[in-house]
Amino acid sequence: MNIIEIIKAALFGIVEGITEWLPVSSTGHMILLNEFLKLNVSEDFWNLFLVVIQFGAIIAVIIMYWNKVWPLGLYRHRKRTRVVIKHETIRLWVKFIISCIPAAIVGVFFDDWLDEHLYNWKVLSVMLILVGVAFIIIETRQEKTGAEPEVYELDELTIKDAALIGIFQLIAAVFPGTSRSGATIVGALLLGISRGVAMDYSFILAIPVMAGASLLKFLKYGFHFTAAEGVILVTGMLVAFVTSMLIIRFLVGYVRTHNFKIFGWYRIVLGALVIIYFGLIR
Repeated sequence: MNIIEIIKAALFGIVEGITEWLPVSSTGHMILLNEFLKLNVSEDFWNLFLVVIQFGAIIAVIIMYWNKVWPLGLYRHRKRTRVVIKHETIRLWVKFIISCIPAAIVGVFFDDWLDEHLYNWKVLSVMLILVGVAFIIIETRQEKTGAEPEVYELDELTIKDAALIGIFQLIAAVFPGTSRSGATIVGALLLGISRGVAMDYSFILAIPVMAGASLLKFLKYGFHFTAAEGVILVTGMLVAFVTSMLIIRFLVGYVRTHNFKIFGWYRIVLGALVIIYFGLIR
């Protein structure tokens, strides 16, 4: 078993765990890292690996937001305990499903076409920069106007809000480099939703979106791999899981006292570096 490949898998897991939740495009970072640190595997296994480490990130967000997403609770009265349905959670899941519909339709019918025609460095760099500019403009406008958000709790989100956030998520599903979390957070901020709620909704929304995308890829590529490849998959998934737990905790605290401008500037710089590398150097 090649220890170097296991170390590479761990590095990919770290990058996935960080960039999946920061609004900086995990797809873009994985493409760039693979340019300089390729796993010595087949193309089919590489695609499977990306799905598996993403699954590690999904498990992390499920654990972190379990109380918000699990629809059953326990009601204790005197000495009796019974299971009750949390109706507010059911209503929240209805909104998640509504937000997922646009991206799900596109993913099922156009996944291969999008991979072939849009997953390239030109689209990646443009979307990194555009969404970065959007973050800076939105945050700057909010600072100048002093406008207060209209939504401070998840249960205050409306069906209309969910549908519009789904449209923003669709943009991320179509154009690599947009960042799913980046697109949904930008959309939520434009709708007058507070940063904390925007982040929470974006993270929880990742559960059905990423789980569905992972299932689609699993069905496409299957489970055919060697024992050594299995170790690489498990390593990447576990590292992505642990890293995701840490980065989600960091972001929950970060948004309480900071805005998203720093991520906007980071995206612009990264987009420029992508253009310089792929357009001029490579």
